[in-house]
Amino acid sequence: MKIKTTSTWDQELWKDAGPLYAEAFGEKGAKPVKIIQNMLTKGIAELYIGYNESKAIAMALVGKLNQEQIMIIDYLAVSEKERNQGIGRQFVEYLKQKAGADGIKTFIIEAESAETADNRKRIEFWQSCGFLTTDYIHTYIWVPEKYKALYIPLAGMQQITGEELFTYINKFHRLSFLEKKNDGAD
Repeated sequence: MKIKTTSTWDQELWKDAGPLYAEAFGEKGAKPVKIIQNMLTKGIAELYIGYNESKAIAMALVGKLNQEQIMIIDYLAVSEKERNQGIGRQFVEYLKQKAGADGIKTFIIEAESAETADNRKRIEFWQSCGFLTTDYIHTYIWVPEKYKALYIPLAGMQQITGEELFTYINKFHRLSFLEKKNDGAD
């Protein structure tokens, strides 16, 4: 699999990633494209697209909190036709290696925690990729679903609680939805 990465908005790459994103998250939980553009413009996210020859088969939108040395998988999708072939695991391994090379201390994902077959399957996938689970269940005020955080400690990081992980996740979400100021101030 060849992987292309961008940390700026690239309409041509979004033409490849967008259909995968819509297929996986369009019905539930997708951020508007305007927010994704904003995240990339502000430098708090990177877009990764995995290709089999010239066909996009996987995508990930990854958030970064550089000061805290945190990387968060915001969205990861594999084409429905390409699932159950190890592509997702391979993609996560690539992201984990990139995180380590970039000096990231903690690699995070959040997953719905309700006891359903689909949620259990997702959590088992993340665990099979090396993510550790936490007991803490987080309730957002703006969505009905409850979530739990999973993480991979990198660069000598020790065990961390779910509450601490959601501090980072919440910070990333707040930054994602804030408009970038056009006055030159960051």
